[in-house]
Amino acid sequence: MENIITSKDNPVIKLYQKLSSSKKERLQYGLFVLEGLRIVEDAVRENGGITHLIMTKNAWEKFGGTLFQADLRDAKTLVISNELGNKISSTDTTQGVFAVCKIPAAKAPVFRDGGKYAVLYGLQDPGNVGMIIRTADALGIDGVILSGSCDLYSPKVIRATMGSVFRMDIFVENDTDRLFELLESGGAATSAAVVDSDAEKITECGFGGTQAIFIGNEGNGLPRDVALRCGRRVTIPMNGTINSLNAAMAAGILMWELKK
Repeated sequence: MENIITSKDNPVIKLYQKLSSSKKERLQYGLFVLEGLRIVEDAVRENGGITHLIMTKNAWEKFGGTLFQADLRDAKTLVISNELGNKISSTDTTQGVFAVCKIPAAKAPVFRDGGKYAVLYGLQDPGNVGMIIRTADALGIDGVILSGSCDLYSPKVIRATMGSVFRMDIFVENDTDRLFELLESGGAATSAAVVDSDAEKITECGFGGTQAIFIGNEGNGLPRDVALRCGRRVTIPMNGTINSLNAAMAAGILMWELKK
């Protein structure tokens, strides 16, 4: 058993809390945090760049042997009191397993011939963004591009991805002009998902070749100028008086049709 840390003033614990609460701190240090056994195991399995592994006394006794079957020679390990684990946790019932990871170096999208991509434009709900990334992973989408959306490395987004953040190709390009230039140079045909009866029904569209579909803000959808810059406008046909869907639900339907 390692020496058990009980003080919230421990430098690693203070760093963890800064990273957990502040995008500015995450950018400054180039680090983000994880909480939960499954996502930490995913980070270990996918070489997610863990720098610090933090476990409560209870978690160490329960899971320590499992995690340490992996190669964690580059990670510093801390065992903390159960009480301190409850203080730094962002969940109601913590498993007592935490980690600090390196944010991967930014890279431009590389478009695979015939690849299918989702562009999340202006999405601000971390749960939606994380769930869309997880769904994209499940459906075999080739990449997700965030533009003007919430911080990919916020704890809520990371938690909602359920580990898919370590498996998916995810890119960030907040400059709209540059985004369209990248898509054009990559040979990607673009579709704007809109709520409009005049748009093409998604169930009747063909998505051959390299394709990118734009999914807009939860409340306002895509800005009109962005939708008009796309090659076509598509919509999900709905029955009755329903005229919109939750962004993550809509994205799931759109990506399913993209991959058919």
